[in-house]
Amino acid sequence: MNIEEFFELSAGKWFSHRTSHHLAFKQSEDGKSDIVIEMLAADHPEVIELCEQHEIAPNTASCGARVIWNGTMEWDEEKHQGSTVLVTVPNIDNPDEGKLLRAMGYAEKAPVSGSYKIGDDGALTLITEYETMWSEERLWFASPNLRMRICVLKRFGGFSMASFTSEIRMGSTDASKKATEAANSQKS
Repeated sequence: MNIEEFFELSAGKWFSHRTSHHLAFKQSEDGKSDIVIEMLAADHPEVIELCEQHEIAPNTASCGARVIWNGTMEWDEEKHQGSTVLVTVPNIDNPDEGKLLRAMGYAEKAPVSGSYKIGDDGALTLITEYETMWSEERLWFASPNLRMRICVLKRFGGFSMASFTSEIRMGSTDASKKATEAANSQKS
């Protein structure tokens, strides 16, 4: 699987359940979200704008996605809503690795650039360094309609958090139908 296929398979509406462990406080917290992921072509105006914002040539982008979330966390009444645009810029020598541009980071509400790598197992690893923290996230598909995610977040002062998220697709897309057909044909 390459980065474009990973994004394509991720497109759709997902129900997300996350358990976060705040290691310094020795407590955990559950959260639930609805997430919508929409593929954006490499020449989409938002992809071009984000590349230019990061001073990267837009023609080097391979694909993009718009991610919209709406969720709640166990310990607060506040709604967690937002959206961001993601853009992948593969390395010339190895397209399974590259930069991941975000219009808004998850940990800090500002544009950020990180790196991505697609492993031999099809899992996507994202590493992002913010001004005051560092995160590593690994995403993979247990099946075309079940996506898993683990994340470690470390603040430079030593505070860290680990989370596990399972995401279930709500409905199917052309990409998920193709992936299901391919998985079923391999079982035969």
